[in-house]
Amino acid sequence: MVPIALGDLIQTKKKHPCGSDRWRITRTGADVKLRCEGCGRVIMLERGEFEKRYKKTIEHAEDDHDAV
Repeated sequence: MVPIALGDLIQTKKKHPCGSDRWRITRTGADVKLRCEGCGRVIMLERGEFEKRYKKTIEHAEDDHDAV
């Protein structure tokens, strides 16, 4: 299973029709919701389909647990 968290910026194997291959994760679980960083399009993929398309994590979400 690919280690992902809300807010992570990931790269996919293929480009979106807008030309971007970078997506921000907005929901995790059995389904993964992604927002395209190029055009803002939102898609939801089943976890298995997401793992097929996933290439790498570009940026991890900042951890706000230590914030006061």
